[in-house]
This record gives sequence, structure tokens and C-alpha cells, in this order.
Amino acid sequence: MLKALEHHLLTPEDDIKITEVFVQLREEYKDYKDPWGFNIDLCEQTLRRVMPLFRSYFKVRVFGAENVKDHAYIVVSNHTGQIPLDGMLIGIAFAMEISKPRVLRAMVERFMAQMPFLGDFAAQSGAILGDRANCEYLIDHGESILVFPEGVRGVSKNTPDFYKLRPFSQGFYRIALQKKTPILPVAVIGAEEMFPFVFHAKKLASWLKIPAMPISLNLIPLPSPIDIYIGEEIAIPDHLEVEASEKEVKENVFHIENTIKRMLIHGLKHRRPFWDQIRKPISKYVIREFRNKGLK
Repeated sequence: MLKALEHHLLTPEDDIKITEVFVQLREEYKDYKDPWGFNIDLCEQTLRRVMPLFRSYFKVRVFGAENVKDHAYIVVSNHTGQIPLDGMLIGIAFAMEISKPRVLRAMVERFMAQMPFLGDFAAQSGAILGDRANCEYLIDHGESILVFPEGVRGVSKNTPDFYKLRPFSQGFYRIALQKKTPILPVAVIGAEEMFPFVFHAKKLASWLKIPAMPISLNLIPLPSPIDIYIGEEIAIPDHLEVEASEKEVKENVFHIENTIKRMLIHGLKHRRPFWDQIRKPISKYVIREFRNKGLK
């Protein structure tokens, strides 16, 4: 039944493109041994089933694909949308919309990595627990990794806080320093509106010992149009060493954070209509907040 549904929903163009992409990826990964169980066949099967969501349900547009060069990156994005669909959509974009397709290795929270079924599926699909040793291993093997420095705080926002970035953690930049791996900033616009009315019950989440407990009027994500902006790579300064001071690291992380904020401002101005009676006031408020901090 699933195969029949997949065949019905997947366009002939995407069917052909996925086949071409995985011919390239299988060649790239033919000698690669992954300690976490990465499975290229499962990746292809999954992509065929979720591609209609990317193309037809969320109508994803990708801007800046030409900024992705043929080398490893630490891809840094805002985290948005209550559930981590943003990571899946970014991953599809890098597989399907980049001239040389790649599998982004997403860093996930320990809570997700330890879930009995979901954790195993995530690992086989390329996601791994986001600790330093794992990241270094992947970069040493030429892989690009996807990080969300806001962590769970990024997706667990109440409606009035949509698109307002939480402070970035700094661990990813220490890894970038050690491996001299450039940063690729990404901004995702539209995912917040999948669940437009959200309240987070923080005390209940704490009592249940889970990262977040969103309470929303809708249980299924709404078909909000998604735009993914890929910025120009940010090189690691030659003069900075692994032992750089916390102040120096913080300044560079702040620069990356501000770069993504500017991308968000641009994206909020140019996104497609959807629930505009709710979004427009939020967008105006967020843009005004960013501008008050000197961002344009």
C-alpha cells in the first residue's frame, strides 16, 4: 500500500532525480563504514516517501544553492516549527537541490537518540548524537554536519516568540576551529506556521522529564510554504587557534547568529501568503526587534 501511495504521489521528475542522486551517493559511500549504522538504502526509501511533503505539501523553495561548494561544512541553522521537520527539509534540500548531492549528518539531542525506535531510525538515516567526538569523526571522513545551536529551545517557542533566535551554544565553533571547517549559515522561513497557535507547558514537560510539551490547536502540521535560504560560507579566521578565548569564540558565534538573523529578516519580507492575519503582526514585531538591535 505504501509503495502504491509513494508511486502515486512522487512526480516522474523527482523519481528520476532521486535515482540519479543515489547513483552518485552510492558511489561516494561505497567504501565508507559508519559506526552508527548509516544505511544508504534506507535513506533512498525514506526520501521517496517524504519527497511529496517537500515538493507538494510544504512547497519548499531553496535559495542560495550556488553557495554550497564541494567540501565539508558545519551547516548552522535556526531551529523552528515545534517538531524537527526543519532538519528533514534541509536534508532533502542538500540531497536534491545542490549540484553535488550530499547527505547532511544532523546532530540530534540525547533525548531523541535514546528513543527505542526513533533513535535507531535516525541513526540509519544519517543523524547522530551531537557530541564533539561524533562531529570530529564525521568531519575527518569528509562529511558535512547540520547543527541547531539553539537546541530544543529553538523549536519550543510560544507563538509570540516565533523567529526570535535563542542564544547560540558555542560547541560547534570549537569543533570548526579545531578542524578548520567553514560554516554555512541557513535560515528556514515558514516552519513556525505549521503550528500557528502554541503554548508550551514547561512545568508539565519538567514533570514528565521531556524537553518540551507544546500545546497546539492543530495536531498535524499545516501546509505552510517553506523557504530555505543558504548563505555564503563563513571561513574560520586563520589567526584563531583551538585554545582561543571564550570571548573570541563568542564574538565569532555572535557574527554567525547575526548573519542568520539578517537572512530571517529578508525571508520574512519575501515569504508567500499563508495565515497572514496571524503572521504579519508577528513578522513586523520580529523585524522591529531585530532592527532595534542594529540588524537590517
